[in-house]
Amino acid sequence: MSHEQYRVRVTKDHLVFSAAHFITFNGNICERLHGHNWRTAVEVFGPLDENSYVFDFIALRDGLQAIVAELDHRVLLPTLHPAIRVTASDREVEARFEDRRWIFPREDCILLPVANTTAELIAHWIGERLRPIVQNHPGAKATALQIEVEENFGQWAICTMNLRGDQ
Repeated sequence: MSHEQYRVRVTKDHLVFSAAHFITFNGNICERLHGHNWRTAVEVFGPLDENSYVFDFIALRDGLQAIVAELDHRVLLPTLHPAIRVTASDREVEARFEDRRWIFPREDCILLPVANTTAELIAHWIGERLRPIVQNHPGAKATALQIEVEENFGQWAICTMNLRGDQ
């Protein structure tokens, strides 16, 4: 039995998004609204297929690019945060934390089903969006997916997801 392990990695200059966010920590501390030029990378792990590929680079790049495009030039707001209340109408989004209140145009926001807009949870959200793309790609035998999100230069959050239930 072969013991080689393979993975492919995609990171490109265009796999970035500029987005604003704020997070809470230590229970009641809420950062000021601020932005980053977030960079992303993705790796797929698995055996080689009949083409000697782990996964098609182009399909991986295009899948990540579509997700990154949704986040670009948006305000990232968490919908599952226990203390941040986010309400949206067709025209605007309101976010509240304690006595603070923000109002944004609806088209400027992306409402993420996460508890906080940390780089870690954004990486997980991206991974959940990529998972079906990787799992449903013809001939793919991928076993794991790793998503990296760089919030600031040299500060990466990494989420690794198992793609097979038998492992």
